[in-house]
Amino acid sequence: ELAFRALGSGGGAREPAAVEPVCVRSGLYEVDVASAESYPVYWNQTEKIPVMRGQWFIDGTWQPLEEEESNLIEQEHLNRFKGQQLQESFDMEISKPVDGKEAIHSLKLSRNHVDWHSVDEVYLYSDATTSKIARTVTQKLGFSKASSSGTRLHRGYVEEATLEDKPPQTSHIVFVVHGIGQKMDQGRIIKNTAMMRDTARKVEEKYFSNLATHVEFLPVEWRSKLTLDGDTVDSITPDKVRGLRDMLNSSAMDIMYYTSPLYRDELVKGLQQELNRLYSLFCSRNPEFEEKGGKVSIVSHSLGCVITYDIMTGWNPVRLYEQLLQKEEEELEERWMSYEEQRLLEELYITKQRLREIEERLHELKASTISKPPVLKFKVENFFCMGSPLAVFLALRGIRPGTSGSQDHILPRTICNRLLNIFHPTDPVAYRLEPLILKHYSNISPVQIHWYNTANPLPYEHMKPSFLNPSKEPTSAPDTESASAAPSPTTSPVMVRRHYGESITNIGKASILGAASIGKGLGGMLFSRFGRSSATPQTMETGKDGPEGDEKKATTVGTPPLPHSSSGFLEPTVELEHRIDFELREGLVESRYWSAVTSHTAYWSSLDIALFLLTFMYKQDQEETDKSNLDTI
Repeated sequence: ELAFRALGSGGGAREPAAVEPVCVRSGLYEVDVASAESYPVYWNQTEKIPVMRGQWFIDGTWQPLEEEESNLIEQEHLNRFKGQQLQESFDMEISKPVDGKEAIHSLKLSRNHVDWHSVDEVYLYSDATTSKIARTVTQKLGFSKASSSGTRLHRGYVEEATLEDKPPQTSHIVFVVHGIGQKMDQGRIIKNTAMMRDTARKVEEKYFSNLATHVEFLPVEWRSKLTLDGDTVDSITPDKVRGLRDMLNSSAMDIMYYTSPLYRDELVKGLQQELNRLYSLFCSRNPEFEEKGGKVSIVSHSLGCVITYDIMTGWNPVRLYEQLLQKEEEELEERWMSYEEQRLLEELYITKQRLREIEERLHELKASTISKPPVLKFKVENFFCMGSPLAVFLALRGIRPGTSGSQDHILPRTICNRLLNIFHPTDPVAYRLEPLILKHYSNISPVQIHWYNTANPLPYEHMKPSFLNPSKEPTSAPDTESASAAPSPTTSPVMVRRHYGESITNIGKASILGAASIGKGLGGMLFSRFGRSSATPQTMETGKDGPEGDEKKATTVGTPPLPHSSSGFLEPTVELEHRIDFELREGLVESRYWSAVTSHTAYWSSLDIALFLLTFMYKQDQEETDKSNLDTI
C-alpha cells in the first residue's frame, strides 16, 4: 500500500470533489483520490494498487492506523475538538507521559478504546483480556494507565508534505526493452525494470547525490500487443511434453518470427510505436524535458537489441537482397556468354536501370509533398546492449571488420552517440561487437566492469587494452623448438611483433615459410605459434631460417615492433575510438556451468551494471559539476 501522506497531514476529514489525479513515485504512478487507488502511468497493469489515507499515526514507528479505525477516531476528534489548535512540533513533547491526567474524552472501538487527555494527547488501548489484566496490575503498582499500556497517537505525519517535497528534475530517461519470452511471462519487463530502477536509486544516493538531476527508467513492453500468427503455431504443436513445447513457443519462437519476412515488420513496428508513445507521453507530462535538453538512452536485452538496432538504422532485408542481386550481376558480367545471352542481359540491365529511375522520381515526388516523420521521435544518446546476439546477426548480414576503428562502421554516431555492449562472460546468448569493427580486437580483452564497491576506480576511458593470454605458450611444441624460441635481445622484438600483429604484406611473406596458425594482431591476421591458436611441430619445422629468418623477412617490411609490457598491456597503432565491449566480472565461487544457465537473466538487479549505466549517463553532468567546483575554488 502507498502511504500517501499528502492526503492526511492534519488536514481534517474533507472529502475532495472532482480532484485531479495526484502524481506519486516520481510521476510513475497516479492516485485517484476518490477511489483511493493508484495505477501506473506509462504501462498497463490490470491490478490497481490500494491507497490508504494516513490520518492517525503510531508514536515511534509512525505507521498509520487501519483506515477504518482512523476514520472513526478522526470523526470523533473533529466533533469534540474542532477549532482548537494542535501542537505544532513533536520535538519536545513527543513522548511525555500523562501521569495524573484524567481522560477528558473516550471512544470505544471494536477491539480497542481511545482516551483523549488533551487536544494533542491521545492514547490507544487494547481491550483484550490479557491487556486489561496487565493494565490493572501495573496501575495497582503505581503506574499510570497511559505509561503502562497505552500507545500514543499523532494526528498527521511527523513531516508535513510541502511543494518542495518532490524528486529532482528528470534530465535523462532510459527506455528498457525486453527480449524473448515476454509472452510466456507477461509483465516480466515491468518487474525487471523496477529492479533496475531500485538498484540505480541506491547507486545514485551513494555516488551521484551531489547532482541535481535524475535518471528515470521506463519499461517498453512491445510483445503482448502483437497478434502475429494468432494460434496457428499452438494448433500444430504436438501434445507430448506440452509444457516444454509451450515454453519454446512463447520464447524461442520470437526469434523465428523476427527472421520471418511475414512477421518481422510487425515486431519492428510494435517496438517502434511503443517507444514513440512513451516518449510523447513523457514529454507531455514533463514539458520542460525537451526545453532543457533532456537526453534519452535505451537499454535492450537479448533479441530486443537486434530489433532496436534495426529501428535506429532502418535496416531491411530487402536492401540485403538487392545487394545480392547486384553482386550476381557483376559475376555474370565477368564470365563468358553467347551473343544472344549478352543481348538479353543488356536489355534486362537497361530495364532495371529505368525502373530505378522511375522509383527515385516517385520517392522524390512523395518527399516533396509529404514530409516523412523520423522513425524515432528522439535521438539516442547511449545504446546499452545486455546479453546481446546483435554481433551474430550483423555477421550473418555480411558485416566484416574494417580499418577505421570508428563506431560508424556498425552504428553511425549521427544516429546514436555511444554504443556499449554489456555481457556476462558465461552468457551463451551474448557476443562481442568490437571484432566486427577491427579484427584484431578478438585477441584483446573486453573492458572489465568495476565492482560496485571499488574504491576510486580507474575511469573507463583511461583503461588500456590488454591481450587475452599474452604469455600463453602452446603445449604441443617440442622442447627443442621452445628453447630455440626463447626470448633474447635479438628475437624478442620479432616475437612481440608476430604475436601482436603484422601487415598483410608481411603475412604473405611469412606464409611461404609454412606458418600454420592464424592469430589476431594489431595489423590484422598473422601466422605465429605465439598466437591464440597453437601450431603443430611439423609446420613450424618447415621454416628454413627459423626465428632468425623470420626476423630478416620481417625487417624488410619496415614495421616497427609494437610496445608491449609483461603485464599484457600495449599501445596499439590502430585502435577503437572508444571501447564498446564491457564484461562483468565473474564471482570467486561462481560455477561456470550454473552461470551459463542463469547469467542471461542476471543483469537486472546487478549493482555493478547500475553503476556502469549511471556512470555514462551522468558523465556530462559530473564533468560540469567538477568544472564549476574548480572555478569556485
